[in-house]
Amino acid sequence: MALVKEMLGCSLIEKSSFLSSSKLFLNCTSNNTTFLRKQNRFLFNPVLVPLEQRRVHLMKVFKSSVVAAISEDLIKAVPDQKEKAVKFKVRAAVTIRNKNKEDFKEALAKHLGAFTDMIGRNVVLQLISTEEDPKTKAPKKSSEAVLKDWSKKANVKGERVPYTAEFIVDSNFGVPGAITVTNKHQKEFYLESITIEGFAYGPVHFPCNSWVQSKKDHPGKRIFFSNQPYLPSQTPKGLRSLREKELRVLRGNGKGVRKLSDRIYDFEVYNDLGNPDKGIDFVRPTLGGEKIPYPRRCRTGRLPTKTDMQAESRVEKPLPMYVPRDEQFEESKQNAFSAGRLRAVLHNLLPQLKASISSYNRDINSFANIDDLYKEGLLLKLGLHEEIIKNLPLPKMVSKIQESSEGLLKYETPKIVSKDKFAWLRDDEFARQALAGVNPVNIERLTAFPPVSKLDPEIYGPQESALKEEHIAGQLNGMTVQQALEENKLFMVDYHDIYIPFLDRINALDGRKSYATRTIFFLTPNGTLKPIAIELSLPHTAPRSRAKRVVTPAIDATTNWIWQLAKAHVCSNDAGVHQLVNHWLRTHASMEPFILAAHRQLSAMHPIFKLLDPHMRYTLEINALARQSLINADGVIESCFTPGRYCMEMSATAYRNHWRFDKEGLPADLIRRGIAVPDPTQPHGLKLLIEDYPYASDGLLIWNAIENWVRTYVNRYYPNSSLICTDRELQCWYYESIHVGHADMSHEDWWPPLNTADDLVSILTTIIWLASAQHAALNFGQYPYGGYVPNRPPLMRRLVPEENDPEYAHFLADPQKYFLLALPSLLQATKFMAVVDTLSTHSPDEEYIGERQQPSIWSGDAEIIDAFYGFSAEIRRIEKEIEKRNADHSLRNRCGAGVLPYELLAPSSDPGVTCRGVPNSVSI
Repeated sequence: MALVKEMLGCSLIEKSSFLSSSKLFLNCTSNNTTFLRKQNRFLFNPVLVPLEQRRVHLMKVFKSSVVAAISEDLIKAVPDQKEKAVKFKVRAAVTIRNKNKEDFKEALAKHLGAFTDMIGRNVVLQLISTEEDPKTKAPKKSSEAVLKDWSKKANVKGERVPYTAEFIVDSNFGVPGAITVTNKHQKEFYLESITIEGFAYGPVHFPCNSWVQSKKDHPGKRIFFSNQPYLPSQTPKGLRSLREKELRVLRGNGKGVRKLSDRIYDFEVYNDLGNPDKGIDFVRPTLGGEKIPYPRRCRTGRLPTKTDMQAESRVEKPLPMYVPRDEQFEESKQNAFSAGRLRAVLHNLLPQLKASISSYNRDINSFANIDDLYKEGLLLKLGLHEEIIKNLPLPKMVSKIQESSEGLLKYETPKIVSKDKFAWLRDDEFARQALAGVNPVNIERLTAFPPVSKLDPEIYGPQESALKEEHIAGQLNGMTVQQALEENKLFMVDYHDIYIPFLDRINALDGRKSYATRTIFFLTPNGTLKPIAIELSLPHTAPRSRAKRVVTPAIDATTNWIWQLAKAHVCSNDAGVHQLVNHWLRTHASMEPFILAAHRQLSAMHPIFKLLDPHMRYTLEINALARQSLINADGVIESCFTPGRYCMEMSATAYRNHWRFDKEGLPADLIRRGIAVPDPTQPHGLKLLIEDYPYASDGLLIWNAIENWVRTYVNRYYPNSSLICTDRELQCWYYESIHVGHADMSHEDWWPPLNTADDLVSILTTIIWLASAQHAALNFGQYPYGGYVPNRPPLMRRLVPEENDPEYAHFLADPQKYFLLALPSLLQATKFMAVVDTLSTHSPDEEYIGERQQPSIWSGDAEIIDAFYGFSAEIRRIEKEIEKRNADHSLRNRCGAGVLPYELLAPSSDPGVTCRGVPNSVSI
C-alpha cells in the first residue's frame, strides 16, 4: 500500500484526489474520510502552488490526526472566503502518441496542422473543477490553454511525444475533475494522457487513450475525466452535467449513417451477413428478432440493399466497417492483423492458382501433400518462377515478399504433430483433446444409458439412440453399464441434437457430408478417457439401415479405417460447434451487448466501467471484421466448415436452445455438464469428477483469482446493497444489456438479479471470465491443433462406407485414399489453415490478464491500485502452478511422451502463434 501511495500521491481521502509527498505530506488514517470530505466537497480549499515555488516547510495544520506540511506562506496564501482569490499557474503534461508509419496523405495533414498551429489554430485545453461556482451554479473553469510547441515537434519520430500547456486558475478553484480538449487542426490525434501539476496535493492524472477529432469534423469539445472514480450519487456538483452530457454523446440518437470518426454506440440485428443484391445464393436470414433470436451487434446505420429493404448493405474489404473510433485496432495490432490477412491471401490465392493450373490436383492425394505445406511451402510446391508471378494479377507485395522472406509462404508445423507425427491417430489423443484440446467445453457426464434426444419426435423422428449395452459392455474394465454410471465413469460428447435439424440441408450441399454424432468415453483408472463407441446419425428420412449407426473401436484392418473415419466425423462436428457456438456465440457475440451498453450507460468515471474497460478492448472491431469476412455469406466460415451456408443459423439455434448467461461462468458450466459437484471442502467449492481435466483445473485457478479481485473491488464501492439498487447507471447498464442487447431472451427467468454485492460480483466475474480465459482457451489453440487438418477436419466430404455401398469396394482397395478424399480439398484445407493461423496469433500490443495500460494511475483510488497489484501477483503464481502441473507425470492428460502440455490458460505469452496466453479481452 505504501508503494502505491508513493506512486499515486497519498489521497486527502481514500477515494478522492491526490497528495504528493514532494509537495504536501499527510499522515492519513482510515477514519479520516468523514472529516476530510462532506458531500463530495473538501472542507478546505486545496492550496495551489505556483510552479516556481517548490520549497515546503513542515508544520501541523489540523489538531486532528491529519498532519500536513505546507509552507507558512502558502497557508497564508489561502484566502479567507471574503478575500479576493489569488490567481496561479498550473501546468499540463500532455502525451500524444504518434503513428509509426504515415502515408502521404497523413504526413501532409500533419505538416498542415503544424502550419495552422503557428497561425493560431491550436489544440486548446480547459480545466473543469469538481466544484461549481456558488454564484453561477456552473462548474468552475480555468483559463483556456494552448498546447505548446506543436509546430516545433511536428517532425519528432518518437512513438510518444510530450507537450505542455499552462493554465491560470484561482486559488479557490478546487480539485480538477475534468478537462476539455478542442482540436483546431485538420487531422485527428491520439491523446494518451494528461497530468496536471502545480496543485499542492500533487499531480492529477487523466488517462485518456482516445482519438481527438478535428473540430471541423466534430465541433463539440472532447471531455476527459480524471482517474478518480465516482458513483453517480457521489459525483461532485461541478461534474454532474458533464457526466450526463458525455453519455448522451456516446449514445447518439439512433439515426443516420455512422462515420468512421464517430464515437457512437448503438444496437442492431445481424441483417448484414448476406448480400441479396448479388443473387439468391447470397441471401441470408436476419439474426435477431422473434423468428431467429440472436444477440445484437453494433449499429452502423448503413443504407438497405436495393433488393431487400430489411437487409443492410455491405461494406466489402478492404474498406473498413464502422465501429466507434476508439474501438478500432491500434497501429501495432492493425499491422499484425494486416500481416495475418496478407498471409491468408497468399495461402488462399496460391491454392486457387494450383487448382486452376493443375486441375487433377484438387484433392489431398497423400499425407506427403500435407507435410509439404510445412516443409516446402506453397510457392515452391507450385514451382512458380518469377516470370510467371510477374504475369499474374497478384498484389505487388507478393513478389516483394518472395524476394525478402520466402518463409512467409510456408505454414508453421502445428504443435499437434511437432512432437509425435502420429499422435492424432491414437484413441487416447482423440479422447485427451476432449479435456485439453481447443474445445474442452462439450464433454459431459452420462447420467442415463442409452442417451435420449430432446428434439420433437414428430419432426425429427424417434428420440431413442442406437447405442446398446452390448456396444460398450466389453470396454468397461469388468463393470456393468449401471456400475459405470453410478461410479461416474461414463462421459459423452453429444452433437446429435444440434446437427440433426440441419443435416438434410447440409448433405444436399456440394462437397459436404455429415452425421450428427455422439461419442461415449470411459474414464480409466489412470485418469484418462477412452473412446468406446461412436453413434453416427442421419435424419430419420434416410433409409432405415443408414439412419443410425454405431461404430466401436477396431478389431482388424477394415474396422480400423472405419473407426478412423468415424472419429474424423466426430472431429468435424466438434470443429463446427467449437467455432460457431462455443467460440463465436459464447465469447464474441454474447459479449457485444454488454460492451455496447457499458459505453452507453456507464460513465468513464464509474468504478465498474474502469473495472471492465480492459476486458472490452478491440472486441467490437474484431466482431465487425468477422461480419465482413468470416461469418458472412460465402465467407471463410461458410467455406470451411461443415454447415456451409447454414453456419450462422446453427449458431442462432444454439443461442435459442442452449445459451444461458447464468450458466456461462465456469463453476456453473461444470456443474451443468455433470463434470463437477459442489463440495465446500475443496478450494474452489467444487470437486471435479475427472480430476485430470486441464481446462477445468487451470480454469478454476483463474476463475477464483478473478472472483476475489472483483469482490474486493465491488466491496470497496458498494459497502451495502442499497448503493447497488440506487446506482442508476449500473442498473441501466444491466437492464439495457438484457432488454436491448439480448432482447430475444429478456423474458427468460434465469437472468441473475442485480440487487446485492454478491449478484454484482457474480455477473462481473462471468463477463471477465468469458472475455479473458474462456476466449483464450477456445481461440489460441486453433492452429496448433487444427492446422494439421486430419486431426480436426473442419468439414467432411464423404460418409463412412457401408458394405452395400457402391464405393465400399474402392474403400477396401485403398482405404487411405478414401480417407484423404473424405477430408477437405487442398484449397479448403489451406484456406482454413491460413485463417486459423491468423486467429491464433497474439499481437505485439496484447494486454494479458493481470496487466493494464498505465497500471499505477488507471484509477485514482490507492487501495484499488494496491489490490490490483495483488491480483497481478496471484496471476503470476497461477502461471507457475500451471508450469508445475505440466511437468507432473501423474497427470497424463498434460504430460507424457509426445503429449502437448496444457498451456492455453497459462496467462502470459510472446507475440505470434504460441498455444498459450490469456489476453484481457476478446481481441482476435
